[in-house]
Amino acid sequence: MAVKTILEEMNESVARAFAAAGYPEAQASVQLSNRPDLCEYQCNGAMAVAKKAGKRPLEVAEAVAAELKKESLFSEVGAVPPGFINLRVSPDALATAVRALREQPQCGAARDENRKIVVDYGGANVAKPLHVGHLRSAIIGEALKRMGAFFGNEMIGDVHLGDWGLQMGLIIEELRRRKPELPYFDESRTGDYPEEAPFTISELEEIYPTASKRSKEDEAFAEAAHLATVKLQSGDPGFTALWKHILRISKADLKKNYDALAVSFELWKGESDAQPFIPALLEDLEKRGIARSSEGALVVDIAEPGDKKELPPCIVRKSDGAALYATSDLATLIDREATLSPDCYIYIADKRQELHYTQFFRVARKAGIVPPEHELIYIGFGTMNGKDGKPFKTREGGVMRLETLIREIREAVSTRIAENPEISPEEAEKTSKTVALAALKYADLSNQASKDYVFDLERFASFEGNTGPYILYTAVRIKSILKKYANQGGAAITAADLRPAESESERRSSSIWRAIRKCCARPGGNSHRTASASISTSSRITSIPSTTRFAFCRSRTRRKSALTYR
Repeated sequence: MAVKTILEEMNESVARAFAAAGYPEAQASVQLSNRPDLCEYQCNGAMAVAKKAGKRPLEVAEAVAAELKKESLFSEVGAVPPGFINLRVSPDALATAVRALREQPQCGAARDENRKIVVDYGGANVAKPLHVGHLRSAIIGEALKRMGAFFGNEMIGDVHLGDWGLQMGLIIEELRRRKPELPYFDESRTGDYPEEAPFTISELEEIYPTASKRSKEDEAFAEAAHLATVKLQSGDPGFTALWKHILRISKADLKKNYDALAVSFELWKGESDAQPFIPALLEDLEKRGIARSSEGALVVDIAEPGDKKELPPCIVRKSDGAALYATSDLATLIDREATLSPDCYIYIADKRQELHYTQFFRVARKAGIVPPEHELIYIGFGTMNGKDGKPFKTREGGVMRLETLIREIREAVSTRIAENPEISPEEAEKTSKTVALAALKYADLSNQASKDYVFDLERFASFEGNTGPYILYTAVRIKSILKKYANQGGAAITAADLRPAESESERRSSSIWRAIRKCCARPGGNSHRTASASISTSSRITSIPSTTRFAFCRSRTRRKSALTYR
């Protein structure tokens, strides 16, 4: 049996109060207060009712408030100008609600319809180290994937590696310059190639930037790299063997860094896996008249009636015959539809890529690559900045590697933990990894995902304030108190023992109660009522609103499940 949330109970209570006061129930809607210093919840319906009733809003609010004061659900009810009804939930009602949720499977959270959902996040490139620019995609994508699984969906995370294109040709040509004697460059070779890679990950990460810089200064080298790319994509056995070494070495290093973030992927596919589908894709787009020629390139018009701004066509083949990211993404969709056929796709990427996803989604719909019932969703996130408000950098001004950021957070946390002489060095090291991860993830997810935010290492690693370490510290402290109580012969503590604060010291802990109130007010049970906007079954470009709360819910306007951002 579903348990009603506090918010649902309040809506029913306020509806009864409006009816008892002689007013229609339609406006009896309760919401979290935008002035938490004055009240926890508020109802603004009196102002809409007053206009139709020909009365002052405050007069209506006072009449409704008088009825609400008879309800045991509230500890405080007040009517204030011009017609707001301010509400506070009684501790008894809150304790009762928490006890009821405690006894429910998954604390009262309802299961979804077991949809299959592909989450495309990560976006790492082989032969390049992960940097702070990859952090938000990994953290947000992993959070969505875990919550989707919690609600009963089959979640499939795909890292979608950048493992094709000119960057491969640059690496191969730079290797030729340095080690021309390698068997991979011997065109007369007919046997197998060495199983060991001719480079380490450290060498590989140095080779690419060197080659990239050289290509901008040396036209002959740039042309040679282009030819090496073509040769690789044409199936040259030596270059293919080298490419496989690059992938193997890079994947091992990427997995190590993602493991440090507790981020995992079910699929480690890349752009190279989509390449076999591209020739037939382009031929089909051209044959059906979906794509047209424009100055030698092949483009698809995506403009639709109602667009608020002019949108340029999507280029699917350049004038020199090369494919682009959009082409690769479309081919990847063809592959995923054939092998997975998911109900929904979620793409996590920088919000500055919104145009790319708009174009890519519209071409996919126009060409019928994805059926109408399969959702396409893009979530754009902001930039993680330093204290100067600019993209987070190293002290030297370079792009910070992700493993460097993780190490610095661990060191900052470890310094604090080491101040406790009762903790052994081994335990301190283990604890610092857990706390550092909490600092990093909470710092990201507690901010508005669609906006930029300032990463302050000292503040986010603090054991005080609104931080991940403080939340962990509070949980551990509570467990420690309960353990000591049990060791002293105390009875086992259960949800039935939860009660309102009585003493002054207990009331000073009201911040914890407020946090519980917010949790209990979130939708649960089978009703899935929510004040947020659901994403329909069409393609949708979206950002995550302010609270960064995510839930997989059924749309109130459709019977199908939909991903809802609150």
